[in-house]
Order: sequence, then C-alpha cells, then structure tokens
Amino acid sequence: MQLARHSRFSINPLPIDFAFQALAERSDRAPARWRRPFLRWLDHVEAGWAVPLLIACFVAIWTLYLAVAYAGGGLHPDTLEAWTLGRHFAWGYHKHPPLMGWIAAAWTSVFPTSDWSLQLMAMANAGLALFCVDLVSRQFVTGHKRILVLLLLMLTPAYQFHAQRFNANSVLLAAWPLATWCFLRAFETRRAVWAVAVGGTTALAMVGKYYSIFLVTSFAFAALAHPARGAYFRSASPWISVVTGLVALSPHIYWLATTGASTFTYALNHANGDVATSLGDVRNFLLGLAAAMGVSAVLWLLIAGTRLKRVPADFAAMSPGLRLLFYIAIGTVTLPVLTSLAMGTDLPSLWALQGLFLFVVLVVCGTGYPIERFHTVNLTVMVAGVAMTAVLVAAPIHAVYRNTHGYEEGRNFYAQAAVELTRQWRELTGQPLAAVSGDDSLAFATAFYSPDHPHYARPFAYQHTWGLPRRTTLDRGWAALCFRDQENCGRWVEGVSARAGHFVKREFTVQATLWGRPGVTRDVVVLLVPPRESRAAPESAADDFSANRRAPE
Repeated sequence: MQLARHSRFSINPLPIDFAFQALAERSDRAPARWRRPFLRWLDHVEAGWAVPLLIACFVAIWTLYLAVAYAGGGLHPDTLEAWTLGRHFAWGYHKHPPLMGWIAAAWTSVFPTSDWSLQLMAMANAGLALFCVDLVSRQFVTGHKRILVLLLLMLTPAYQFHAQRFNANSVLLAAWPLATWCFLRAFETRRAVWAVAVGGTTALAMVGKYYSIFLVTSFAFAALAHPARGAYFRSASPWISVVTGLVALSPHIYWLATTGASTFTYALNHANGDVATSLGDVRNFLLGLAAAMGVSAVLWLLIAGTRLKRVPADFAAMSPGLRLLFYIAIGTVTLPVLTSLAMGTDLPSLWALQGLFLFVVLVVCGTGYPIERFHTVNLTVMVAGVAMTAVLVAAPIHAVYRNTHGYEEGRNFYAQAAVELTRQWRELTGQPLAAVSGDDSLAFATAFYSPDHPHYARPFAYQHTWGLPRRTTLDRGWAALCFRDQENCGRWVEGVSARAGHFVKREFTVQATLWGRPGVTRDVVVLLVPPRESRAAPESAADDFSANRRAPE
C-alpha cells in the first residue's frame, strides 16, 4: 500500500479545471499572437465601438445565412403575414396586436419589398435586441463581461432561427430588454423621465404580444419583493409609469372596445385545456427553455469551473439592481406556468425565448470574481466558427435538400405561383390583380411576390372558418389559389364557385428551382372571378375548365 500510494502512477491531486484556470491566467499575461487582435477589440468595449461591431457582424453573417439557406424558397408565412398586416395601418388586427405590422410597414417604406430586405429586417431586429440586452448588462459590469453576455446569447437559437420568423413572438426580442432596462433605471433613480420610459416601453411590448403581460406583472412582483420597495412606491415613479402606459395603450384599447376585442378572442383560443394537458405543457415549456440554454450553460460551466462553488456567496452579495433583475426573471417563468395550470392555456417555450437574456445577465454579471479574457476570446472564436459553418456548409445543404424535398407550407413555390396567377389574371381581364384569397400562405405570398401586389382579401376573422366572400367582393374582381392537395381549401373553392356563378377555374404546375437546378413540383388550383364591368363576353359556371400547364421558370 505504501508503494502504491507513492508510485509514479498515483493520481495528480490538482483538478483539471485548476490547470485550465491557470492556463487562462497565463494566456492573459502573455497571449499568443493570434489572440492579440481580439484582445485589442476587447480593450475598446467601453470606448463604445466593440459591441456595435460585434452586433453588426452578427446581423450581416446571419442575414447571409438566410439568403443562402432559403435561396430556393420564399419568406416564412409569418413574415409575409406581418408585411400584409402592415399594408393597412390600424391600432389593432384580428389575430395579433399591431407592432409587427407597424415595423414591417416602416421597414418597407425605406427598403425594397424583397426577400433579402425582410430577411435583413428580421436580423436587424435581433441585432437591436442584443443591443438592448447590452444596455441592461452595462448597468452591472464593464469591459469584456458585456461581450460575454452577448456571446452566450448568440449560442442560443433565439437570435437567429427564432428571429428569422418575424412575427408577434420575435418582435419581443428587443421590446423586453428595452422595457427591462427602463424599469431598472426607474426603480433605481425614481426620476420622472425613466418612469415615463417604463410606461412607454411596456406599452410597446404589450402591442407586440399580450404575452408581455407576464413581463409587466413581473415588474410589479419584483418591485414588491425588493427591499427598497417602500422608497419606490412612496415616490411618483410607479404611478407615472402606470398612467403613461395606459395613455400609450389607449388607442389600442379603444380599438379593442369598438371592434369586439377579436385579438383577445384569438388569444383565448389557446386556453381551456385539461389539467393533464397543462401539466404536459408546463413540463415541455421548462424543458424547452433548458434546451435552448443548453449549449450556453455547458460553456459557462467550463468557464466557471470550481468557482461555481462561490454561487451561494455571490447570490448573498448580489447588488440591489441584480436582485431586482433576479425577481423579474423568476416572475417571467413562474407566472406563465401558474397561469397555464390555472386556465389550461397552451404554453410553448417559443413564447418565452425573449426572456432568456435575464438569466444570462444574472449568471455572468452576478459573479464576484473576474473572468479571464482568455475565455471571452475562445467564445468569440467559437461563435464565429459556428456562424461561418452555418453559412458555408449548413446553408447550402439546407437549400439543396429543400429544393428536392420542399416545405410543408410550400415556400418553394410562392414566387412562381404568384407570377403565374398574375399572368393568367391579366390575360383574362386585361387589368391588374387587385385582391387575392385562398390558402393563407399562398395568398400572403401572392400579395408579396406578384408584380401587382394585390391586397389580401379575406377578413382575418374568417381565416379559420373559411367564410365565403361577399357578393360585392366578387363583383369587384377577385382571385384565389390553393395547392391541389389541400382538402379544406379545395372544398372552399367549390363553395365560392357555386356562389360566384361567373368564374374561371384552372390548374397549373409550379416547380422549385435553385441556382438553375429544377426541384420538386406541386399543383396549384386557381379560381378567377373577373370584375363585373369587364364581363363583355360572359362565361357561366359551365365554362369552368382545367388546364395542366407548367409556370414559366
């Protein structure tokens, strides 16, 4: 035993992570040559240009990824819906609050109506979100720890894959950290300007999606739970915020009151599940958030190493601002869970991804010890490597695969179907196409990709009931299209045909293409109802015909 204890094969008592930490410290003292440009960049975080440079690179490379990965397909239906909503300014829309439509309308008033433009819009929204997260981080830390927060978030799916589907969920990526930053400042300073900012930014989050009520109630919960609650609630700050928020929301509230609150009705369609379903949703909600943070969590464990044992001491020594942020983070997870259990509402983890930044800021900024820049440089290289691999390898593979296998929603065929429908309409009527309906995704796509940019004609209240168009709508001229394998849409087309009396029904085949290579095909059924004044040579329902033809590539 004595010999074994002292043999050269005995285990080194020095833990691996101690050796890794020592390596990190040595690297910071005498960095390798390739690390020096990164360290110079980190030296300029407080100078004001290092964070914007990182975010600009992130936006550029992931916009390029979207352009390559979806070269053979159209925009996501959610993005097309946001653009469609924004064509008509309103204080509310049937399905969603109006923020996503407002943003899309503002963007396309400056940038062209094209795939790359809206892809850039989606990633610019993600970049703005990261900038707003940095506003929160700089309340607690300086230097490269601010970069570390952003890098860990860039390794979650929230700011690339979730963000590319520009919709009511992704607009909250920027709205939530912006409102949180204003609330932190208002609670700390109790100044009127920050109180007004809280009211305005929380109202902005609410017109993004009503799920933001959980952020607003988390602010209230955090303020009540914080030791400084007395000073805050005795000041005018919280009451200024409430009044400002209500005033900012008043146009939308008026819209709800005068239109039947259809947005609330749509939101409540996600409720009334049973207990077993709610429990399953809660489990999946928590697991989904954990999975989204999985890579970042593992990397943080490697960075912190044995210093993780300091977590209890760091938590006890947490600054008042971080403690307030901690209560907000707890609220944004706990309140949706309790609501789901009480009301039986759906609870996809997708709805909460915009709140992940709260936990990353808490973990990184709550450390009471310095983090070696060695780790930040390594993480920067890793994030850059993932992005470059996505653009150079994953994106082309995805594009080639989808060209031959297609998307369930038919994104490969959006532009081709829109152009062919427009050609046939002009050939039949000699007029621009003014209104389109049918399958929602195809109708949104036709409105976007058709050179005539027709208006989406179906009222959003009837999206899921397949209501028939009014006679006046048909008399003004109208077209609809469906994929032939869509049974619900096909039956609806038959119903419209019976009501229209005068129509032309056709079929054609569209084919996906990618960089000149032909891909999968799909059949499209179109219903053309010419405007009444153009019916010099009337055609009856008996003149209905089909023509199998391929749209020109």
